[in-house]
Amino acid sequence: MKNICKLILASVLATSAFMCSAGGGGDMQPAHRYEHDLMNISIGQAAMLLKDPKVKFFDVNTLELWGEGYIPGATFINVSNWKDLLPEDKATQMVFYCANRLCNASEIAAHEALKLGYTNVMRMHDGIYGWRLANRPIEKP
Repeated sequence: MKNICKLILASVLATSAFMCSAGGGGDMQPAHRYEHDLMNISIGQAAMLLKDPKVKFFDVNTLELWGEGYIPGATFINVSNWKDLLPEDKATQMVFYCANRLCNASEIAAHEALKLGYTNVMRMHDGIYGWRLANRPIEKP
């Protein structure tokens, strides 16, 4: 009986290991690498930057999440003409954020800004959820 249980267990483990292999069925490929290094900042650093009216904050969340509240003064840029909403001065300090560390929309937008020639681009990787959890102020539309 012990041998049968061991055999069944080994069979189940081997099958589940095969079925749970990573990937989408295609060949493995290296992760995407950006040509620019991105400066990630903490919530505390973002809060300090928020005191400076020259620093621009950009919210890359969905419209629904934006409606629940955003960093005071932030510009919602999850729109098709988002590039038109960026400042003319390419040296302007800019902070991009989205939902949280699992969301990469702010990373993508920040890298796009760097590709456009902006030189002072940052990303607050904890996003609006981290901002709210830290009891930081929000505005609502």
